[in-house]
Order: sequence, then C-alpha cells, then structure tokens
Amino acid sequence: MSSKRKITVAYGDGIGPEIMKATLNILEAAGAQIEPEVIEIGEQVYLKGISSGIEPRAWDSLRETKVFLKSPITTPQGGGFKSLNVTTRKTLGLYANVRPCKAYSPYIRTHFPKTDMVIIRENEEDLYAGIEHRQTDDVYQCLKLISRPGSEKIIRYAFEYAKKYNRKKVTCMTKDNIMKLADGLFHSVFNEVAKEYPDIEADHKIIDIGTALIADKPEMFDVIVTLNLYGDIISDVAAQITGSVGLGGSSNVGEEVAMFEAIHGSAPDISGQNIANPSGLLNGAIMMLVHIGQPEVAEKISNAWMKTLEDGIHTGDIYQEGISSQLVGTQEFAQAVIDRIGLKPEKMTPAEFQKGDGSDDNMGAIKLTKRKPSKKELIGLDVFIDWKESNNDANVIGDRLRAVDAGGVNMQLITNRGVKVYPDGMKETFCSDHWRVRFFNADQSVITHAQILDVMKQVQDLGFDFIKTENLYTFDGERGFSLAQGE
Repeated sequence: MSSKRKITVAYGDGIGPEIMKATLNILEAAGAQIEPEVIEIGEQVYLKGISSGIEPRAWDSLRETKVFLKSPITTPQGGGFKSLNVTTRKTLGLYANVRPCKAYSPYIRTHFPKTDMVIIRENEEDLYAGIEHRQTDDVYQCLKLISRPGSEKIIRYAFEYAKKYNRKKVTCMTKDNIMKLADGLFHSVFNEVAKEYPDIEADHKIIDIGTALIADKPEMFDVIVTLNLYGDIISDVAAQITGSVGLGGSSNVGEEVAMFEAIHGSAPDISGQNIANPSGLLNGAIMMLVHIGQPEVAEKISNAWMKTLEDGIHTGDIYQEGISSQLVGTQEFAQAVIDRIGLKPEKMTPAEFQKGDGSDDNMGAIKLTKRKPSKKELIGLDVFIDWKESNNDANVIGDRLRAVDAGGVNMQLITNRGVKVYPDGMKETFCSDHWRVRFFNADQSVITHAQILDVMKQVQDLGFDFIKTENLYTFDGERGFSLAQGE
C-alpha cells in the first residue's frame, strides 16, 4: 500500500497498556499499514474532573481518523462519572455493536465446539439512553426508548452483514409478549425487513428462551439481532460458553466512524503483571483491519493467532493441562503470534476475509425506508401522582379524583405499578406511592390540550402532587399506549 492509514489509539487503564502494546507489535510485524495517533481516555481523565472520561481535543482525532482502536478503561466508583463507552457510541452514532462468538475447541475449553455465531446489538437506544428519574419516595423510573429508524438501521445492518459474510440465518430476539409496543415495534420492523432478503432465513425468539438456547444449543444460531440491553447480556453469555470472555473482540459501527475493542474490562487487579491475554483486543484489531481495507493482513494475523493456539502456547486464563504446551505472559504470547505470521492453522479452519477495494467498509451507511407520517390524534391523558395516605387505599384516592371533569374528560381508572387498582381493584394488590390516573372522554374521542391543562389544574386543586403526565394518542386510528393489567 502506498500510504499508511491513520487510526486513533487509546491505551486505556488496568491491563489496557499491556494488551495494546502486544496488539500493536503484532500488527506492525504483520505489515499493517497504520499510523496510530494516541489519545488519553479513562481514569486519569475522569480524575481531572472531566466526567465523560475523554478530553474535548480527543474528539478531533476521532472525527479525523474515523477509526478508533480502544483498550478497556476504568471508571472511578461513585456518582457523576459517565460511561465512556456509552458516550462514545452515542456521540459518534456507533449504532451497531458486532460481536463474533466462535469456539476454538479443544484449545479453548468449551462444551459447544461447533458454535459460530455473531451477535449484532443495537447500540444507542433502549434503557441505555440513561434517562432516569426518582419520582416519589418509593419509586424510580428508567425510560426505555425504541425508535423505528433506530430499529430499522440495526436490523438492516444485520441482514447486510449476513449477506456479506455468507451467513444463512438471522434471528431476532425481543420481549414483545410483554412490551408489546416498544419491543413489538422492533419485531414488526424485523418482519418487514426480512421480506427483502428471501435468501436468508429469518426467525424470532422471545429473549428469555433465546438466552436459554444460547446457553444450551448455541450451534443453532448464526446471526442474532436484538435490542441494546438484551444484546449486552447475551453477548457475554455467548462469549463465555465459547470458552472465555477474554478472547472476544467487537466492533461498534456508525455511518462515518467505527470503534474496535475487547469486550472485557480493564482488570486492574492483574495490571502490570504481564499475565493478561491480549487476544480480545487483537481480535478487535483484526476486525478493524478488515474495516479499513486490509483483509490480507487481517487473515495473516488471525491465522497466526489460531496456529499459536494450536501449538499450545497459552496465557494463564486459557491454559489446560494436557492441551497447552507452554504457559506464557502477555508479551510472550504476542511474540509467539509474530513468530507464526505466514503460517496457517492445521486443524482449525483458516481465516478468509472478503477482499475489498482498499477503502473503509461502508456497511454502516444504511438507507432507511421512507414512510408517510401517521395521523396522530390526542384522546386521553395519564397523570402520575405521588400520594401516600390512608394506608395507600386505592378507593380513597379514586373516590376523590372522581370529581375531576374537564369538559367531559373524566377519570376512567387508576393503576399502581401497572396493575389496575380502581375501580374494582383487589385488596391483595400491593400499592406503592406512585399512582397512574387515566383520563378519557367516555367514548375515547379526540380531546384538546386545553382540556389536559384543565385536568391538571383540577388535580392540583384537589391537593394532589402530579409528578408526570403522558398524553395518550392514536396513530392512524391505532392505540399508541398500553392497557393496564386487569383493564
């Protein structure tokens, strides 16, 4: 190649500097045409009083190079410190987290030697939006935000990934039997997009049984696409059952920028001891090389790494009596990989990456479907009230709120923690101090914002502390809100 590709590199905290040194040594020995530009992130930046863990000028490097190879970091204990991973992913629009989970049996101990799956996780939405509130003395809230564009982007990415890498099946995992609107949207968009890829099998699993199947029959999965929280959990489950979380690398892909890293943490308890396994970060770097158009170098490194495993040269975390031939440290393992560059594994399948045109992978640039806006109509209001009197008797609060009448908009029911408690509630239902009061016209016809303001004033005049409201809408005539349990 005629010129080196600039990349941004962060050595991180804990074992980060050791495994980054080992990884970069391997990349250099294999002929990777890269020019690292180092930035500081993590604990030392946090301790300077920068709550995001990254200095403002470091963003300039990321915007310029558009490729970030990152070691794990340590987030100080206590409040006020933001997750750098979440900040980076959301700030740079890295909406797709890609985690290959492959077994390397018998060199890495696993009960599932045929496992070879890729988990593609939505990276920006869901509960990881981090929007939380304490609303009453008893109750805390965390908002789960799922958007149609966000869902379509990650689902299309999953199918495009399957197509590019000759994967045969994409499985969607949600909990839409409970969260019928939020997770239901994700599942619905999955079904829509799947129709455009008739050559790829598509199926759906509820996340709880899906997770159980990953732990019990992982060989049945190929590509999995799911929401942020679920993806975070099942990625570690999948990595663990294939042998070790410490081996896993991942990419975080956006329309313009991509970040590559190990999936494990900074392990400060073993830092500076030269015993950490650099394989996770190395596998992330291999994904990076494919992304920047150097797949031949990626193949050489991946094959040398597998040959090292086959030869039994192992760090302590994967050392097995009878399988391993030599226990080595971080830098010695890296040197063993370097010594095998140009060799291929004899028992494992050699790596082969799709050859590109030498430019950055543009899979992150997803074209979304154009949709006609829905007809949105306001038909009701939920008023959330902080009330803890009369032993939390729902009949007391309910009877008082019956007095509210805003031009025909009246209270229809009250729920507590999602369960209907008034009218006709069950005395056995436990109630907290957090009440949802639902107001409609009797026929659930369209209402006005003026009526909503009137409802809130009347609730206030009755002496209640309303802490939150949610407008209730229909979209093209379909209800845009959930019913209460027991409604």
